Amino acid sequence: MSILLLGKDGQVGWQLQRSLAPLGPVIACGRGECDVADFDQLRLLIRQLRPSVIVNAAAYTAVDRAESEPELAMRINGEAPGVLAAEAAELSALLVHYSTDYVFDGSKPTPYRESDPTAPLSVYGRSKLAGEEAIRAAGCKSIIFRTSWIFGARGSNFVKTILRLAREKDALSVVGDQIGSPTPAALVATVSGIVLAHLRNGRAMNREKQRLYHLCCGRPVSWHKFAQAIVEQASAIPGWDMCLKPKAIVSIPSSEYPTPALRPANSRLDCRRLEKHFSLQMPDWQPYLVRMLQLLALKQNDC
Repeated sequence: MSILLLGKDGQVGWQLQRSLAPLGPVIACGRGECDVADFDQLRLLIRQLRPSVIVNAAAYTAVDRAESEPELAMRINGEAPGVLAAEAAELSALLVHYSTDYVFDGSKPTPYRESDPTAPLSVYGRSKLAGEEAIRAAGCKSIIFRTSWIFGARGSNFVKTILRLAREKDALSVVGDQIGSPTPAALVATVSGIVLAHLRNGRAMNREKQRLYHLCCGRPVSWHKFAQAIVEQASAIPGWDMCLKPKAIVSIPSSEYPTPALRPANSRLDCRRLEKHFSLQMPDWQPYLVRMLQLLALKQNDC
């Protein structure tokens, strides 16, 4: 199994370099090696390497900025996956791609299943849905993972934002009416490796050529409760000096924190299909959060 990994420097891509390594040779590319917005460069790379698996962790992830850069967001999230899928189809290669909970509008009162109707509220959500549709239209062998609320020690994310604010402020307001599952990039990468290991001979894909799975942690929470957990856990780890206390984090409605892009109120994803097909159980996010905070504290002490 030869693997081409795109987006190696992102939160998920960085972890995928670890989890994919035992499966075969991995050629990992970031924007410096291949800009996915440059379709000619993308096609040339794939035709030269002829990988058996293409893993696309590259994405435009600036949800609010996408509202003012819709063309770029659509090119990277919506059109580039179609280019990858067309090339994968020519090679009979498998394409692994990552999508988002933002393809839903959040109006459903229960967790979303893969078969539920999509209705994105934002440019970002529409661009990610367009990417899913382009892959399906190309007809290649594909696995699409929808995930949510990604965090990790590398890159920018909600956890790092809260840690910064907790050192600067003694009070904070955080949205409390949006519910989802914080999901570590490490888990996404680990599960991706497990699924590929199951399917590495390709025969298992013949029964269902194109697969869609929801992949996130258990125990959904609001952004407000997540922020409280971050500060509470960090306060118990040496090396974190916090001005902010968990009780000083106040829950507010989304209407009091307007953003350029609308977010779904319900981002919960039902992962039972993934769990059943691969004998998995999605874990709690909290142990991953603790390990991330410990790692960041060690890095700070080293500096």
